[in-house]
Amino acid sequence: MNKRYSKGADVDMKITSKEKHILRELAIEYAEVAALDIQKENMKRMRDNNDLKPGRPPVLIDEIPWHEMDIDGQLKNQCENSFAQDMETFFRRKLFQWKYFPGDMVVENFYPINKSVYSTGYGVEIKENIAITDEANHIVSHKYLDQLSTEEDLEKLQCPVITNDEEEDRRKVELAQEILGDILPVKLRGYYIYYAPWDVIPRLRGVSTVFYDMIDRPEFTHKIIKKFTEIQLSVMEQYEELGLLDYDIPELHCTPPYVSDLPAEDYDGGKVRLKDIWIRSMAQLFSSISPELHEEFDLAYSKPLFEKCGLVYYGCCEPLDNKIDLLKKIPNMRKIGVSPWSNVESCAEQIGGDYVYARKPNPALVAVKTDPEVVRKEISQTIEACLKHGCPYEFVLKDISTVSYRPENLIIWEQTVRETIDSYY
Repeated sequence: MNKRYSKGADVDMKITSKEKHILRELAIEYAEVAALDIQKENMKRMRDNNDLKPGRPPVLIDEIPWHEMDIDGQLKNQCENSFAQDMETFFRRKLFQWKYFPGDMVVENFYPINKSVYSTGYGVEIKENIAITDEANHIVSHKYLDQLSTEEDLEKLQCPVITNDEEEDRRKVELAQEILGDILPVKLRGYYIYYAPWDVIPRLRGVSTVFYDMIDRPEFTHKIIKKFTEIQLSVMEQYEELGLLDYDIPELHCTPPYVSDLPAEDYDGGKVRLKDIWIRSMAQLFSSISPELHEEFDLAYSKPLFEKCGLVYYGCCEPLDNKIDLLKKIPNMRKIGVSPWSNVESCAEQIGGDYVYARKPNPALVAVKTDPEVVRKEISQTIEACLKHGCPYEFVLKDISTVSYRPENLIIWEQTVRETIDSYY
């Protein structure tokens, strides 16, 4: 599902003159970057790619371990007010990435504020034991405890009630406008639909338990995924009714969403509907599951949800080499994830020019010390396969748990990828 927020305190309006000065200086620098012609060029390249027009592939870097990236204090916040800190973090990170490893990122010519979303939750909370190796890193090891082991436990699951605080959104926009003045516009943004039930269910049950029950208790497992499908349908309909959906967004789970097919042709400029937006889905747990079980326990339930949306992007870390034929049965499928553990050639042959080949390079190559030759080999393999089979494709380096406090790893990776692509185009 999309991000969920707990009901919080009102926006702190007390921004000091010093904080305002800091933010305005950063905004001036940001606005200069956003005004560059390259922003429109990058956006067009991404749109052409999602329109299934093969060309030079976009390169994106996301899910960065920012706690390891600071160079000479460039990422250190100076503001104390929480709203000001959020704005400062946004500008500092965007400017930092643009300076050191931009790839084909788009720096938009406005400051975005996401619409407020509050949820009453599923009715069941995750219980777990964790192991931590780096206190500064949010990536930890989990051991989940089973919260859904009986029929009675399933009765605890409930459809969340979604609400939006328009007054809070208005205050945030006005405060941002007051700070930024005529330097940069402010834009209130909604969401696409993100649905990964097999990322959530194991957190409520444990991975091994889920695997065993698919074989030992298939009827019970069907009841669980059926309940989550009902919950998701309710959430999607609530997002649509509340006006929380948006097709004009800068990223679709780390990838460029720009496309000519959205919104739908009959969109009248009012409330954005489900058929005007992307839906993003995956079943990463199913890396070890047969195509038959993948269809039975995931796609059979997700397809009706997919059909309500404009376009579908499916796949993340799970290899889909032997399951692409299943995805082809979904009429509005547009983009298919090709993970580091996929067969590059087989995926390119099956995807061809019918879908976007969303290639995820291996983040392990930036985890310790980046070797340009190893990066070049991996990227070249993908380029050659996609050129051979006429795939529109993109590179999205993500899931970067660590760079071992070596920011230069990402710099070297980005430069190597650019140089490698240049050698083919």
